Amino acid sequence: MLLTGQILKRRAASTVRGRVPVLLLVALLLGLAVPARADDLDDARKLLLTGKYPEAIAAAEKGAKEEEGSEDWRILLVQAHMVVGQYQQAHTALTNALSRYPHSSSIRLRFLGRDVKLFNGLPEEAKELLDEINRLAGSRSWAYRDPANLTVLGRAALLLGADPKMVLDKLFEPVKKAAPDLRDIHLATGQLALDKGDFPLAAKIFEDALKRFKEDADLQFGLARALMSGSRPQALRALETALDLNPKHIPAKLLLADHLVDAEEYEEAETLLKEILAVNVRQPEAWAYRAVMAHLRNEPAKETQCRNDALRHYTNNPAVDHLIGRKLSQKYRFAEGAAYQRRALKFDASYLPAKFQLAQDLLRLGAEEEGWKLVNDVHEADGYDVNAYNLVTLRDTTEKFVALTNAHFILRMESREAKVYGPRVLALLTRAHDTLTQKYGVKLEQQTIVEIFTEQKDFGVRTFGMPDNPGFLGVCFGRLITANSPASARGHASNWEATLWHEFCHVITLTLTKNKMPRWLSEGISVYEERQASPAWGQVMNPRYREMILGDELTAVGDLSGAFLTPKSPLHLQFAYYESSLVVQFIVEKFGMAKLRAILADLAAGKEINAILASNTEPLEKLEEDFEKYAQSLAKQLAPGLDFEKPKGIAGLMAMPGLATPEGTVPLPPATPLGPDGKPLVDPLKLHPKNFYILNQQARRLMSEKKFAEAKAPLLKLVENYPTQIGGDSALWLLAQVHRELKETTEERAVLTKLAALDADSVDAYQRLIELAAESKDWPVVAENARRYLAVNPLVPQPHRWLARASEELKRPAEAIAAYQTVLLLDPPDPAEMHFRLAKLLTASDAKAARQHILLALEDAPRFREAHELLLKLSPDPAKGKPQF
Repeated sequence: MLLTGQILKRRAASTVRGRVPVLLLVALLLGLAVPARADDLDDARKLLLTGKYPEAIAAAEKGAKEEEGSEDWRILLVQAHMVVGQYQQAHTALTNALSRYPHSSSIRLRFLGRDVKLFNGLPEEAKELLDEINRLAGSRSWAYRDPANLTVLGRAALLLGADPKMVLDKLFEPVKKAAPDLRDIHLATGQLALDKGDFPLAAKIFEDALKRFKEDADLQFGLARALMSGSRPQALRALETALDLNPKHIPAKLLLADHLVDAEEYEEAETLLKEILAVNVRQPEAWAYRAVMAHLRNEPAKETQCRNDALRHYTNNPAVDHLIGRKLSQKYRFAEGAAYQRRALKFDASYLPAKFQLAQDLLRLGAEEEGWKLVNDVHEADGYDVNAYNLVTLRDTTEKFVALTNAHFILRMESREAKVYGPRVLALLTRAHDTLTQKYGVKLEQQTIVEIFTEQKDFGVRTFGMPDNPGFLGVCFGRLITANSPASARGHASNWEATLWHEFCHVITLTLTKNKMPRWLSEGISVYEERQASPAWGQVMNPRYREMILGDELTAVGDLSGAFLTPKSPLHLQFAYYESSLVVQFIVEKFGMAKLRAILADLAAGKEINAILASNTEPLEKLEEDFEKYAQSLAKQLAPGLDFEKPKGIAGLMAMPGLATPEGTVPLPPATPLGPDGKPLVDPLKLHPKNFYILNQQARRLMSEKKFAEAKAPLLKLVENYPTQIGGDSALWLLAQVHRELKETTEERAVLTKLAALDADSVDAYQRLIELAAESKDWPVVAENARRYLAVNPLVPQPHRWLARASEELKRPAEAIAAYQTVLLLDPPDPAEMHFRLAKLLTASDAKAARQHILLALEDAPRFREAHELLLKLSPDPAKGKPQF
């Protein structure tokens, strides 16, 4: 996918759509003259920028009286009145300024006055001000040659429909070069990048500007907006800085409230909104956020009242309904969100943010014809919108997808992948459907749409609107599931069957709750159901999680959704999934499955989650206390015979620089005595014979020295005490390697069998088990592990080939035929052999197809004797006209 800068280059040579405003044509011909700085305004402007609004108004009123010829004082006065919601006073100040010479021809006042008119319920006069700017630029071009006016000309040109690239190249960039200390030009270029969805570019613009304006709350806020979708912790730090610089900065507080709504911290969000309304009681976005929270609390009367308050002054403001709808859609309330976007478009049919959000909502609801049409409409209206461009480009890919369907699913995939493992996907989804609909007592009225993408960037665009994929394997929107293909794996393969089971569980719970579900509960149930479906699926307790639980890193149940938004690290995000699943497991074990279903039913009725938990289980404080004890008990039950205290002290073990473990390099225990050379005098294992980390290190050291027989002792102790550890660094895997080196095949196979049953991603273990089982002609084990391999990577021929071979031996011709046919799709090194085996399998049921395959085998290997013999048998008997058998 392309970002804004690349799109601009592609469109540079194209004809500008629609009219080009006169002001832009004039501005392109103007030279740039740098005016003198108005140092006398600095103190008053600083009052405004630091949140001292009453003082800024007083200073501006005084300055306007003392310097009647100053346009800047009047602009400052109007700005200050607008910030605090004194819209009538702002209108009076604007009217007085425009009625006086020399301000009667000010385009800066007119541009500012557009918002003043809108918030005083005068949309026609607002439009007239914009048109006046256009006319003045044509008749008095000599008056607007300074950087401040040229910046305003560019912003007005954008509102009038000018080509953004022309504005950027011919106005904004020259102004920035000529007047790099003009903060407004940095704000204008940054805002343009934000408006087009190019957040990396916007972040760079604001970061560069902050090098010049180090204490500017507006620029810090712009940086926060640019970072919020991709790096929320950094965005929150920028917001914190903005509020340090201006404790009353309304846009920063609104963005922070937005974050708190995402985190389901509604009380904290309401506190912020009260602070905002204390500064400007008429602030429309603040009332819009209150409407969002009222909707989420199922308070329709309050929702309507808050929306009315948001529209009280700017009565046809499309941004209000767009904001409400966008936040509802982020809560997976796509139908309600779409309704609000339609409201916004009734106010302004050309309001592109609402049109694009409606398109996204409809695509996620399965209303694809209208959704894709709206995407095209947005792209046609604004070819520089990154998200719309990405989706339009993506459609070129998805239109080539093939669809596999049954009564419950519409599966869309790249055609080759559909042939290779599409039927397996449908079979897995059907099993998930039958299991989970029965368990949760729900009937799905519509087919679920599942789209699988071979490229991560395509998955990212379809799912998030941008090609970046923040580590997700799949996402469910309700009726729609998007997922990464195994082909998109980068360095670490994962079990696609577990992923799709997880995502389909979301379909069940979102349907049951009418999409009224906190994220932690939705994710928790899905991970929990993974474990119920297979002991190898889902997350399980491990030493790091044990340490986090016992080390006071559990998140309170009532705050769990926030743990997904700003995790300290990728590990902490994964722990949020795991902890959420433990809460679900705790509820089911202590209160029963019926109570979990009752919780989902109450969510569908619009009740608040913490109140629901209390009414169906026990008071929230008691629930959190009991869950903490439950989680700690599970943590302590992990390998109780081992010591999990992380060693501390001097780094180094023997001649090694540190204690390399599955957790990373850690230092030695403090009790380890060292000699003059810094090396341990005593074997650390003798001092700490049960230490998990030291046992691991001892085994690895011995293996690296090829002392495999000696390595067995620490590994056997680890496996005996921690038999469920999985992964490439697990004791089970290491012990299997030791047995292999020692030619202890029986023991190796026994260990690998345990690991394969526990680890859903261990293709190396599956492959080795297949080899060992094939040697002993244990075909059921070959078939079992081939299927496990295919659940991780079905796009390589080996597991299909082994499944085919095992199916032959197990007298399962249909499965063998399907597997061999799949092998041929994957360009095997010996296609003749595959065709020959297919011919043999098809001989009894389809002689014609068998003959075709044998001819293909001979075409690839003309001297293939067995193929010639089979061809003779397949040739018709001249006397009977039938194959000779």
